[in-house]
Amino acid sequence: MDMGLKNKTAVVLGGSKGIGFAIAKEFLKEGSKVAICARNSQELKKAAEELMELGEVYYESVDVTDDKKLYEFADNVAKRFHGIDCWINNVGATLSKEGNEYTSEEIDKITSICFKSAIFGCQAAFRYMKETGGSIVNISSLAARCPSAGRSTLYGPLKAAIVNLTNTFAGEYAAYGVRVTCIMPGFTLTPMVRETISEEELKYNAGGTLLQRLAEPHEIAKPVIFLASDAASYMTGTTIEVSGGRSVTLNPTFSFEQKNRIM
Repeated sequence: MDMGLKNKTAVVLGGSKGIGFAIAKEFLKEGSKVAICARNSQELKKAAEELMELGEVYYESVDVTDDKKLYEFADNVAKRFHGIDCWINNVGATLSKEGNEYTSEEIDKITSICFKSAIFGCQAAFRYMKETGGSIVNISSLAARCPSAGRSTLYGPLKAAIVNLTNTFAGEYAAYGVRVTCIMPGFTLTPMVRETISEEELKYNAGGTLLQRLAEPHEIAKPVIFLASDAASYMTGTTIEVSGGRSVTLNPTFSFEQKNRIM
């Protein structure tokens, strides 16, 4: 199926690893030119070199919570590739509080990472899309529907705000032919997850899904590509959950147990 992404320019924030890297790879497979950014310059360079085996890639170390730096990055991409057609806001982080309460500084930090970066990203993209149209896809999280206490106390509420922000910008940008959509990924086996989450917790999270497993990054990336493509030309202000059916039924193992009994 021709997704209409050949020779288009796609920007992927947080594109050096995990879901962002998988999204960049899928864009390249569709024949797009890709720009990625991240804060860690070494990881970014390594990722870019790998991606360059698939197509044309521009990369730049950027703190996406700094609006001036992000707008400058967008300027550089637009000059390099003569415009921007797709923009993926793929930034987020959890932040545990030191004690029983968050400090003002901690709240400001996680809000900048999870929410302000998406605002700046949408605005940066719109600067170049308002004349030609385009597609913005925000990466939220299943935590927007199923909040997680403790380690991710503020992550869920901020990711829920991303869903609302998506609809808001979709309403503001519609007349310019700019679509704004959103993906809510479930638990995904990114390199960071594999390194920091115990096998016991991974098994627990997998057990809460109807599919009884966790996602691989490419399984999140493909729906993002769909939303960014011409195949989703009549979709805007839309959020798609890609969670394997997490917390949908009270007995998620039923289907597998039933199948085993029959067999």
